[in-house]
This record gives sequence, structure tokens and C-alpha cells, in this order.
Amino acid sequence: MDINLDVEYVLDMTLELLNIPSPVGYTEDAMERIGVELDELEVPYSLTRKGAILAYISGEDNNYKKMISAHVDTLGAMVKKIKPNGRLELVNLGGVNWGGVEGENCLVHTLDGDAIEGTIVPVKSSVHIYGDEARELPRNASTMEIRLDEEVYNKEDAEQLGIRVGDFVSFDPRTVITESGYIKSRFIDDKICIAQILGYLKYLKDNNLKPKNGLYIYISNYEEIGHGVSVVPDDMDEFIALDIGLVGADALGDEKKVTEDERVVAVAKGDNIFATYLHGIFDNEKVTRTILNKVREKKGIETQIVGITFDEYRERELDKLEKIFRENIDMEKIYKILGE
Repeated sequence: MDINLDVEYVLDMTLELLNIPSPVGYTEDAMERIGVELDELEVPYSLTRKGAILAYISGEDNNYKKMISAHVDTLGAMVKKIKPNGRLELVNLGGVNWGGVEGENCLVHTLDGDAIEGTIVPVKSSVHIYGDEARELPRNASTMEIRLDEEVYNKEDAEQLGIRVGDFVSFDPRTVITESGYIKSRFIDDKICIAQILGYLKYLKDNNLKPKNGLYIYISNYEEIGHGVSVVPDDMDEFIALDIGLVGADALGDEKKVTEDERVVAVAKGDNIFATYLHGIFDNEKVTRTILNKVREKKGIETQIVGITFDEYRERELDKLEKIFRENIDMEKIYKILGE
């Protein structure tokens, strides 16, 4: 079925959301704007204890329920220290690439509700002064700082502006829509997906339609630090997350289309995707073996009892390496050198 979304609405909502600062942990303004739009679309919703939005629309068949999700939080930073010269040391929120924000305009969001402008610069930025040291300086949280766009000469001056340790910092999205139709901006991840969800809800309302199944909408606000969707309704049967596809060497993402590669996208026809934020859980052989055997049972394939665990395999291969090493290296000489 063709769905004729209001593309202008989706673009307008994308631009509006992109220009609302929402670094992870500082998402109230963006969530409030989304809530206003859901009210306009007559979609009931509630806030979780973590401030996420959980909405629901009744479908044609409510015996099967789906949930679709996107996240409003973005990368950002926090004030770690006010330096004696009034500049601000930062700590990253999410996986910030500091080289990618060098020279970027930013806002420091104070507890008083003010937004103080500044620029993110290296602590040694002038090649005229520092020469190659400025070029070769690693870009990380300890070598980058905010130079405030105010008359600030010391720590007290910064504090007079209301700036404190712990203030959130947002980066300028620098949003541009080119004449050829491309959108260039920070934080397209994942605000454009929220705009698309809202566009779909508007399509349903404008055409007096219901989704095929009961539909939950979850707008998460802590995805960038690893705990986005933290509420799963008991009666949810299927979950669809809208997010970016990674683009780069050995990745299958594509900047110019929704990924259709069957190696990446699993169409929910009784299949399952196993995913977790608990890093390393799939390194446990018993866990992976149990999951794979359940899949084998479902597909009518004979289950397997592993003859050797991964840890045993690793130890066996290390023993082989040790044997090769000893056979080809003068170990006595090495021991003598170590003893010296």
C-alpha cells in the first residue's frame, strides 16, 4: 500500500527538532515539543520515569501489537571544570569525536535557564604559536575547551554568567537543506526518524485511518549512552527501531536510501533479532548455544551439543602458538636477557 506522507510537514518538523538542543540528559525541551505535536495529532501518550514518551494508537487488529521507536537525545558534552582563565574543560556525553567538533559553536545551558554561547577549540590551536604541536595535538576531552563568547578572563567571570560544573553543552547542528534536496546537519541521528514517525501519525489522522495493528510509539531519550528503550509493554509482539545505518568501510549502510539489504534488515515474519546493551553476553557459550538451538528447533534443524567451548578452543590454539614459539625461538637466550 502506498502511503503519501506530507513531505513538507516531515521536513519542517525535522528542521524544528534539529534546532532544539537535546544532548543526552537535557531533552526536556525537545520532548515537550514532541508532546505538543502528539496532542495536535490526538495521539494519547504518557511519560516514563526516565522522561521518555510512550504513546499508543488502536489498530484494526489489536490482538497483535507492534512498537516503533526513535530517539531524541544527541551527542553533547558537560562542563567538567572551570579553568582559572575562565575557559571550560569538558567531558563528552556519548561517543563524541572531538576532532569533528573542533571550531564548533556551542551553547552552555545553565541551571538558571540561560544559554551562553561559546566555541570549542583545542587548548593549543594556533600554528603560529605552537607550530607542529598544534597540528599533532591529540583531540580528546582533555585537550579541548570552550572559549566563551563573553568578556571572561578568569573563573569568577565565568561563574558570574551562571556557569557551573555539570552544565550541559550542546553543539550547533549547522542544519542546511541544499538546492539539490540534501539535508546536511548534525543530529539527523535520530531526529529525522522522529519526524517520519510524526508524519505517519499525521497521515493516519488526515485520512481517518488506523494502523493495521495496535501500535506503540516510543521516543527514547538516553540512546546515546546505551539505555534507550527501557520500557517494553507486556503485550508487545513486535519491535521496530528506526535509527541510522553506519556508513564506512566494512559497513552496509547507505546515506542515500533506507537499507534494503537482506543481510541487514530482518522482516518480522516469525523471525527474531537478538540484541542487548549488556556487552559480552554473547561471549558466553551456553547463552549463544541455547539461543541457536532454539532457532534450530523452530526451523526444524537438528540441535547441536557443542564438543568444545570457545574458552577451550582458545586455550588449545594458545598452546599451539606456545609450541611453535618454543620450537623456533632460543628461549634460553631470552631467559638470560630477562635475567640481566
